[in-house]
Order: sequence, then C-alpha cells, then structure tokens
Amino acid sequence: MEAEQGGYKKAHPSPMPLTMGRSRAPVYHHSLDEYTDTVSSYIYFCEDSIIPTCTRVSYNNDKPWFTAKLRRLRSEKEAAFRSGDRGKYKEAKYIFSEEVRKAKTEHATPHPPPLTPLTIKEEEVNRLFKRLNTRKASGPDSVSPSLLKHCANQLSPVFTDIFNTSLETCHVPACFKTSAIVPVPKKTKITGLNDYRPVALTSVVMKSFERLVLSYLKDITDPLLDPLQFAYRANRSVDDAVNMALHFILQHLDSPGSYARILFVDFSSAFNTIIPALLRDKLFQLNVPDSMCSWITDFLTDRRQFVRLGTHVSDLQHISTGSPQGCVLSPLLFSLYTKGCTSGHQSVKLLKFADDTTLIGLISDGNESAYRGEIDRLVSWCSTNNLELNSLKTVEMTVDFRKDPAPRPPVNLCDSPVSSAESFCFLGTTITKELKWAQNISSLTKKAQQRMYFLRQLKKFLLPVKMLVNFYTAIIESVLTSSITVWFAAATARDKAKLQRVIHSAEKVIGCSLPSLQELYFSRSRRRAAKIAADPSHPGNELFRSLPSGKRLRSIKTRTSRHKNSFFPTAVSLLNSAPLAPR
Repeated sequence: MEAEQGGYKKAHPSPMPLTMGRSRAPVYHHSLDEYTDTVSSYIYFCEDSIIPTCTRVSYNNDKPWFTAKLRRLRSEKEAAFRSGDRGKYKEAKYIFSEEVRKAKTEHATPHPPPLTPLTIKEEEVNRLFKRLNTRKASGPDSVSPSLLKHCANQLSPVFTDIFNTSLETCHVPACFKTSAIVPVPKKTKITGLNDYRPVALTSVVMKSFERLVLSYLKDITDPLLDPLQFAYRANRSVDDAVNMALHFILQHLDSPGSYARILFVDFSSAFNTIIPALLRDKLFQLNVPDSMCSWITDFLTDRRQFVRLGTHVSDLQHISTGSPQGCVLSPLLFSLYTKGCTSGHQSVKLLKFADDTTLIGLISDGNESAYRGEIDRLVSWCSTNNLELNSLKTVEMTVDFRKDPAPRPPVNLCDSPVSSAESFCFLGTTITKELKWAQNISSLTKKAQQRMYFLRQLKKFLLPVKMLVNFYTAIIESVLTSSITVWFAAATARDKAKLQRVIHSAEKVIGCSLPSLQELYFSRSRRRAAKIAADPSHPGNELFRSLPSGKRLRSIKTRTSRHKNSFFPTAVSLLNSAPLAPR
C-alpha cells in the first residue's frame, strides 16, 4: 500500500507506520535503507510543515554565552559607530562591554552544588590510606602511616564510622586535635626565635580526614574565591601570579609619565591568628553548610599542643586561635579567611598567594592617593580581622623608567616607614626595579652547577643513560626552567647562554642530546597559555581573545619591548604561530 504525502512517497504495511510508544516497532520486509529513508523523510516533512524557522548568521568562534541580547547590543553599537556620534558610540560600547562581562561571568560560574552534609564512604578512606607515604612521621597519637597503608582494608570501616560520626555531631576527637610543634629553621644561621617556623606534626589519620573535608570545601567555595588568589586552586600556579603582576605593571608603564610602586606585604604568624568565630561567619557567607561551619569551628577550638625539640618536650597547652601550619585544611581556611581582603580601586591591584600578599599601585601623573588609600584600607582590614602586619619585613620596590622622576615620599605601615629595595624574591623569582633578569638567572645557574656534581658522580657508577637523563630532568632541568615562562623572553642572550652551557655540560656527561632551553620555553609557554585560554575563571583568560575568524588570537598591543617580551604577548604570538605541542 503506497500513499503520497507532502511530496514524499511512503510505503507502510500498516495504518500506523511510525509507532512512538513503548510497543515494539513494526517489522519491515523491505530494505533497511528504505526504512531509514522513510523515517527521515517523514521527520523532515513534519518539521518543515509545523516548526517555524529563521536564518541566523553564525561564526566559527561564536561562544555559548553570546546571547540574543548581546547580538542586539552589538548591532546597536555598530549602528552608533556608523552614525558618527562619538558620545552615543561610547555609551553603546560601554553597555555592550558590561553585558559581555556579566554574560561571561554567569556562564563561567557553575551553579552552586547542593548544600548536602558531607558523608564519607568507606572506599574513599580505603583509597586514602593506601596512598599514604610510609616515610612520613607518625603524629602524637603514634599511629604510623605504614600501619594504615598495609591494614587499610581492615581499618577503613572503623575510621569511616568515626569520621561520619564526627561530622554528624560537629565534634572532632581530642586526639585528632593534638599537635606536636616542631621548630623548623628558616635560615642556615639562627639569630633568634623569629628564625624558626613552627610546624605542627598532627595525626596521620586526621590528615586523611582533612583531605576529604578539603575536597568538599573546594567544590563549594572555589568559584567564589578572589580571582587574584592563586594558591591552592586548580589551574593556578606561582608563575601565573608573577606573570599577572608583571602584566599589570608593564601594561601601565606603556603610558607616558607613569610608574608603579609594589608593596610586598609580610604577615606575622598569619595562620596562627585566625579567629574561629570570624572564620565561621565568612564560611557561612560563602554558602558552606552550617553543620560544616560548626565542625570547622570545633576543629580550630580547644586544640592541644606541645613543643618537641629533639628529645625534649614542653608542657601541654590549650589554644583556640589560629590554624596550625602543617594541617591540610590550614592553607584553604586562610584563603577563605582573607577573601574579603581585596582592592577597591582600579589602579591598585592586590594579588595573593596564600599569605603572600602584594599590593601594586599603578600611578599616573604622580597621583598616589589611591595607592596610599588602599594601604590604609589594608591596615584597617588586618586590624579588624586580627592579622598582624610585619612592617620590618614588608618591603617596597618602585619601577620607574621616567627620565627625571620626582622624589617620592616613603610609605608608612602601622606608623613605621617601609624600607625600599632594589630587588625582591617574589614567590621564588628575583625581580629587580629595572625588570632585568640577570640576578635571577645567575642564582639559577649557580644552583644548577652545584647539582652537576651529583650527575658526574652517578656517571662514575656507570648508571644507564636513561637513569642519568631522568636524574637530570628531575634535579637539574627543574632548576634551569624554574619560572621560565616569566623571564626567558625578556632575558638577554648572554644570560640565556649561561644556562645553555649547563645543558651542554650535562649532554657531555650523559652522552646524549637534551632539549635546549628555547625548546623547553616554547613547549611550556604554549601549554600554559592553552590552559589559561580554556579557563574562563582565570584572570588572564581575557587576554586570549579570538579574532572574528576564530582561527587566530587577537594580539596584545604593546608600546615597549619590555611589555612585548613579557609572558602574555609572547604566549599569544606562540599560539598564533604554531599548534599546541604534544605533552
């Protein structure tokens, strides 16, 4: 039986050829091609007859956040530009830019997870116990990681029950809150007690418990953290913090008559000054469930600790302030505690890496009122939140390339003048006020040459070439390429040659070729840039903007070679010049 419908010839053995219910589809005795063509044709017929359609031009780089409202605003902006009315165009451009920013933020920010209480599974505890490092020391409870690892199957059920009971009752067992404070020297030469860092040695079981809580907290709070906080976050690194700081500075210095003042802030025992009650309020504002807020408050309250120095042990003390250095949760809790410590002025940037805080004043025409105002706000915020600024270790560095700079009045912190520095080790990278890299590269070269001794000794023991290469990669190359994305493009040929000579020496010792410094820089810069470009929540993401064709990135405008040779402009050029190298 054949029927004509809508210009399509259809063959069906029954009155209802397309059964859409749960009953079994009719059996066709014709070919499968005819069956498939019939179904496809009928679907197209229904769509063409019933569903209204419209034509819309799309581009290769159309983003999912580019809504109909944004397309309308873009058309209005283009119409204002064609009209020649400069004021109307500026207004339309501003409205469009603001809506783009809001749309990006809304699209990049995931919906908050359901605020259900944390429940720990036995498999998670078992997996954590089996991953424990048996070389780590036991805590005050004397439970060794070796025992937990080898008896994970037997011990994980009982500890799972303990963990869940602790979460339900919002109470942390006293033995889990006991810490042995071990003084760790900060310097090779000790001159006083301030040269020691108090590190807490805590229960290995409690550290596993904290890791489970940490994962739960990060899922809730990570989208709400300060975008310029680079510590303990996915797809963030020390290099990102340094590169963003340099980008802010160099972009500003492209403008005539400008300079930058950088304040490297130091806190006194930052982790040890957290007030649990204040932290609880901040966590509650970040949508952390009340039960978890109560658990964290109990975790930080009435902690027992004693100092251990060799075989000597002090008396037990009870404290209810701070989060001990050495606890798994401490870095994240401090980041959440300082979330509100941000800059309120566009010309002042405040970057954080855990407790390392850097205030960058981008100053034009000698007007430092915004910079000094933000310093006063920082001092006030720290006073309100019980954080103590160390004015003796806080250092300021000025980057000024003007021909005849006027004298600059010093900055005061807590009524004490801040010392000025010619250079500073910023998150492991030495930066000078001229933004030169010779001092940093000399330090890296010295470290790498010292480690070459061990490579030569291993060669004498006739180790295989593969093992020598692995040693070189882990011990020597890691030093040579430390923060390489920050300084390589701006380094002089002479400084690069110093590092390359170390690589040539290693090649002679090992007896095979090794990747050059330039090859390492290219591959790492491309990979890092690709990750930033794919992460809308990264503060550097907006610098990787596609052209309308979608095939290339928009180049970053630079006026000076210093800015051109910094990470972000060179990274854009690298991504445009070649595809991403395999990992």
